[in-house]
Amino acid sequence: MYDEILLPVDGSPASEQAIPHVFGFAEMYESRVHVLFVADTEHDGVGGIVGGEVLATLEQEGQKLVDGIVERARNRDIDAVGTVEKGSPHKAILDYIADNDIDVVMMATHGRTGIERVLLGSVTERVVRTSPVPVLTVREAV
Repeated sequence: MYDEILLPVDGSPASEQAIPHVFGFAEMYESRVHVLFVADTEHDGVGGIVGGEVLATLEQEGQKLVDGIVERARNRDIDAVGTVEKGSPHKAILDYIADNDIDVVMMATHGRTGIERVLLGSVTERVVRTSPVPVLTVREAV
């Protein structure tokens, strides 16, 4: 049922808290976990830095994060792959779903409220609204 699980990560504490849930599903369903980090090029200033230094740093940090999670999964005998993309996070996630036959997305919420959520939206909210597959969200423990 859930052969391919997508875990989008951003390095936040909330993102970290989603990992045990994903690993539990992967073990239960003998699934492959796809760990995805998206270097957000739509964030103010990232795309316009001379020489792309900020973007390169984001991609390097994202790769370290992804590699660490993939290693943790493999240490539990979970099949896992990792990818770093750049672009708009919610669009990159939706593209990854389509390109990799993902069955379910499991990702963290960040709990934005009020005017910040209305003006900026959230990656999770956009994915939930537009994903062609089920999305399980994990709220950060407070």
